[in-house]
Parts: sequence; C-alpha cells; structure tokens
Amino acid sequence: MIDWLSFLIVLVAALVGAAVVVSAYSLGIRLLTLSGRTPIVTPAEFTDAITVVSPAEAKAAAKRAAKAAKKSPLTEGQKRAALVGAWACFAVSGLAVLVGIYLIVPALHR
Repeated sequence: MIDWLSFLIVLVAALVGAAVVVSAYSLGIRLLTLSGRTPIVTPAEFTDAITVVSPAEAKAAAKRAAKAAKKSPLTEGQKRAALVGAWACFAVSGLAVLVGIYLIVPALHR
C-alpha cells in the first residue's frame, strides 16, 4: 500500500529543493552580471555539430558586455559586494545539491 503522506513529503521536498537550487543559481548569475563580470560562454566545436554562435557573434557579445560593465551605475564597493553575493549564491546552490546527494546515497545502502 502507498503511504501518501510520505509521498507528499518527498514531492514537497523535491519542489522546494529545486526552487532553492534554481533561485540561488539565477540570483548568483544576476549578481555576477551586476558586478561587471558578465559570463560569456564561447560555443563549443563538435564534429558534425551545428555551431549556434559564430566567433564574430561571440566577439560582439563580449564587446557589448564590456561596454555594459563600463556603464554600470554601481560604485566599486557595490560591485565587489555583488561579486561576493554571487559567489555566496553559487555556494548555496552547490551546497544544496551536495546535501541532496548526501541524503540520497546513504538511503541506497540500507
């Protein structure tokens, strides 16, 4: 027989955990951008794969990011605080993932 209360607890825990990880990571990306360090991901080259972003487009995106960083209304102290906050958010996101793994792995050995 299914224990519906336990099922509901696992469902809520999974939803809350996913929300924490995604929210912390997205807030970290936002703070990283505010700090003037916009993450630019260059396209990967794979055999027989379609390159979504050309090198010229990647260069233009990097130039736009550098220009936006120069126009930031934040002071250097605020940018530094945003950078520290970004890394703190990434740490919370990673820690939440590690706690989730820790909770799952011992259950497999019982």
